[in-house]
Amino acid sequence: MGGTSGFEKLMIRIFRHYIPKSLIILGASEAFILFTSVYLGVTLRFLDFNPTDKLLVGDIWTKALLYTTVMMFLMATMGLYQRGLRDDLRGVLFRVGVAFLLGLLVMAPVITLAPPLSTGSAAFTVSFVTSSVGIMVFRVLIRQYTEHEIFKRHILVLGTGKLARQVEELRRRTDWRDSVLVGFVHVQGEKDSLEKERVLHIKTSLLHLAVEHGVNEIIVAVEERRAHFPVNEILDCKMSGIQIVDMATFFEKQTGKLKLDALNPSAMIFSDGFIQAVLKGYIHRGFDMCVSLFILLLAWPIMLGAALAIFLESAGSGPIFYRQVRVGRNGRPFPILKFRSMSVGAEKGGAEWAKKDDARVTRVGGFLRKTRIDELPQLINVFRGDMSFVGPRPERPEFVSELEAQIPFYELRHRVNPGITGWAQICYPYGASAQDAKEKLQYDLYYIKNYSIFLDITILIQTAQVILWGQGAR
Repeated sequence: MGGTSGFEKLMIRIFRHYIPKSLIILGASEAFILFTSVYLGVTLRFLDFNPTDKLLVGDIWTKALLYTTVMMFLMATMGLYQRGLRDDLRGVLFRVGVAFLLGLLVMAPVITLAPPLSTGSAAFTVSFVTSSVGIMVFRVLIRQYTEHEIFKRHILVLGTGKLARQVEELRRRTDWRDSVLVGFVHVQGEKDSLEKERVLHIKTSLLHLAVEHGVNEIIVAVEERRAHFPVNEILDCKMSGIQIVDMATFFEKQTGKLKLDALNPSAMIFSDGFIQAVLKGYIHRGFDMCVSLFILLLAWPIMLGAALAIFLESAGSGPIFYRQVRVGRNGRPFPILKFRSMSVGAEKGGAEWAKKDDARVTRVGGFLRKTRIDELPQLINVFRGDMSFVGPRPERPEFVSELEAQIPFYELRHRVNPGITGWAQICYPYGASAQDAKEKLQYDLYYIKNYSIFLDITILIQTAQVILWGQGAR
């Protein structure tokens, strides 16, 4: 019923970042399976338990925690906890299998080289098999039963005009993973822009209509609020426990982006966000330096190999690195550093948007772009302070002036440091037009509004799965 919305709000905000409750429950359940599987493995292995057995040095819970942490991290890098995962069941199970295969490769040295951190090979084998089978079975059950409407929040849209139509245009299955759209309520004086069968009419009261349909949340999508706006009825619903949200908040929670068409300057001014990202300080700078140094220590052999491959392909006739002017914080231009992935003189005719199957890209360059290795020299830009590790991708000045004239609020992305990776990069494919730039800006604004170290870490983990599955690169 409408009065139980406190339990049924299926979106949790952690450090300002909206996370579907379904993902929280999924992660917690799988962590429980992983954790208990270690105890199960030890129990079955040591039925004749010997307190002096050296394989059980230390508390079992610390070993269970290590195994759970490693496997949860690997499953996250496989994209198994991303809100926009579109794979079918076969694809999901394949990702689970790859995660456990990597887990085996990671945990094998621990078993042999660090006995205090291990339960022993026999107990680990039992734990590994039971946890992998358990999580695969759990994923199958989740797919079958969580699609039922009783596990979803029921949404009612107040309004039937062009603004409300934007909700109807959310067609992706992942956009409605936790929700059911009940319908649209006609407001007096507003012209309907929807099919008649989607429009509901208030017969007694808005509250009665909401309770009748088991509504947990009402989205206010009324274009004209000066006349015929049912203020008292909306307050009645709110006081009865039904959540009331505006369009901008709905899109922010549901899609992980700020919908430009539903955004206005007053909403930006009075918003409770935006200030954290603008005031990034020593903590964030330290985070950037630590992450960049760690990745540099891991990736320097790959970078050396990439440089050698570029040198050999061009027979030493072209530069290994490519410098290109980009727009940084507060509109300040800076030279970005990348491995050269195009033929020499590819842009003599002027700046062009990247496109699919770009003939300017070399054979080695195509591989470097696909794996994002071409971006690694930007670690130097991070050390210099030109960039952060996470943030909006910096654009070229030629495109920025054009995009600022076409897209509202585009200049706001320059109020923070640009990044090597970002929320837009993991949520939206490679941009190749002004329309793509508009879509990516909506994700960039979400990042700026809801910035936290937690969100940065989330983006880093999801970036790993984007690279592993070759998404969005050109």
